[in-house]
Amino acid sequence: SALVGCLHLWVFADSGISEVAQLRLANGPSRCAGRVEVLHNQQWGTVCDDSWDLQDAGVVCRQLGCGTALSAPGSDRIWLDDVNCAGTEVALSDCRARPWGDNNCHHGEDAGVCLFPWVFAGSGISEVAQLQLVNGPSRCAGRVEVLHNQQWGTVCDDSWDITDAGVVCRQLGCGTALSAPGGARFGQGSDRIWLDDVNCTGTEAALSDCRARPWGENNCNHGEDAGVVCSEVAQLRLVNSRSHCAGRVEVLHNRQWGTVCDDSWDLQDAGVVCRQLGCGTALSAPRGARFGRGSDRIWLDGVNCTGTEVALSDCRARPWGDNNCTHGEDAGVVCSESGS
Repeated sequence: SALVGCLHLWVFADSGISEVAQLRLANGPSRCAGRVEVLHNQQWGTVCDDSWDLQDAGVVCRQLGCGTALSAPGSDRIWLDDVNCAGTEVALSDCRARPWGDNNCHHGEDAGVCLFPWVFAGSGISEVAQLQLVNGPSRCAGRVEVLHNQQWGTVCDDSWDITDAGVVCRQLGCGTALSAPGGARFGQGSDRIWLDDVNCTGTEAALSDCRARPWGENNCNHGEDAGVVCSEVAQLRLVNSRSHCAGRVEVLHNRQWGTVCDDSWDLQDAGVVCRQLGCGTALSAPRGARFGRGSDRIWLDGVNCTGTEVALSDCRARPWGDNNCTHGEDAGVVCSESGS
């Protein structure tokens, strides 16, 4: 079937083993499908399919942020055998199994998992479809594209909203939705427009569970291509206002949020921020801590964007943390979109 021969990434620890082991899914079409491989003692190995079932695969899918398990098809070491998950475990490390390397298997019994970030089952379509966000600053922001009949296509922005975007972000493991920009904010696609009138309630595990027109049925053009900006996108946020499309600029560096000094801060710099967050164009670039003073590090100073950069991190600036500023000089941004 179409689900045979898949690829995956995994993280494992064994009964009695407290260390965290790395995991991957190999030889499959996406990060959410493939042969299960785990890293132990600095060597990759497989998982035997003895007792391997949909419950075990389900734990893997949930741990990888890949939705639910669709199937569990069955030269290196065979590390795990007789894996027996109840199905409620947070990680495969919590499942019962033989000790590392203790098995009675051969590689013809290697376990696999087939699960996909995007499965579209609506309108009588049962095949597995893949999804990607393109033309944005990271895999967690961009134009929404889905694969159908071996061809990539876009999603029309008719009725596209933050609820629909939230389903996308959650299923891609990208956090929550910051915005659901329409109007081809991340550029126009050139292929088919596959989905229109998507209407999610917000509780769906996958976009496949959302109501929509049948594949390819639409009254749109590529100027209406839908986009998504998720919270785990570009280590950038606007805070201390009613909208995430306006506020004090904060950037994440070395796992710590910090502010941007307003020395040389202008509309071009603000424009890069707005575009990166899917918030339209910059209306203003407030200085002097207009949105309040930050309390952590001042990460950036002397920012000088040309205006064409994809992300603020691409703009010229002093080295991280090098500044002669106080939080009374924290930079802000007001964008044209509300972020809804």
